[in-house]
Amino acid sequence: MSEPSSMYTLGYSNHEIVRLDRQSASIESATRLLLRAAGIQPGMRVLDLGTGIGHVAMLLAEMVGPEGRVVGIDNSAKLLDVAALRATALPQLRFVLGDVRHWRDDAPFDAIVGRLILFHLADPVAVLRHHAAALRAGGLLLALDFDLGAVRTEPAVPLVREAMGWVNAAFRHAGASPEIGTRLALLLAEAGLAEVQGFGVQGYIAAGDPRGPALLGGGVRTRAPKIVAAGL
Repeated sequence: MSEPSSMYTLGYSNHEIVRLDRQSASIESATRLLLRAAGIQPGMRVLDLGTGIGHVAMLLAEMVGPEGRVVGIDNSAKLLDVAALRATALPQLRFVLGDVRHWRDDAPFDAIVGRLILFHLADPVAVLRHHAAALRAGGLLLALDFDLGAVRTEPAVPLVREAMGWVNAAFRHAGASPEIGTRLALLLAEAGLAEVQGFGVQGYIAAGDPRGPALLGGGVRTRAPKIVAAGL
């Protein structure tokens, strides 16, 4: 099956699936921390926006338990097929092919979560406003996203700085927002959400840990055709 045109700027190759797995593993502990802090609880009905291969949806399914329900939506049939194969032991979780900009379920949600999806959207406020209308009274909308401008090494490594410059420029060239994490609270408030709170979690990777080069190398590899084509 061919993939539909998408707002997702990184594509759906097998290399991208490997990169997504590495990225998710590197931020899983921070994601769990933020989901718990936000108030995800057993029995909730939760929507995962841009679920991809289901990393966040499976964390949510674990947290809401067998009495809860999780719906993961994505517009890539290829990624959803991978997600469904990985989630066979979680009957409380289902995946739906759909566009996060327009999709709407018949029943309201207790919570809606979007991790690393606003990053890729041309009009994130419109998407937040659209999904906020699908929350039950008093429901929760949780946005988690990167501030890639904060990525650095200490001491400085020129190659890392240069490579991150390529990656960030390629994202901007494609219409993505690599530093959107700094603006999440403002976007949520603009979308009409009340009692907005915003804070950041910073992870660190020690020198010699192969995860650092793998994450940066994977990002460059995925974006390389765009980086070269755009003359970046």
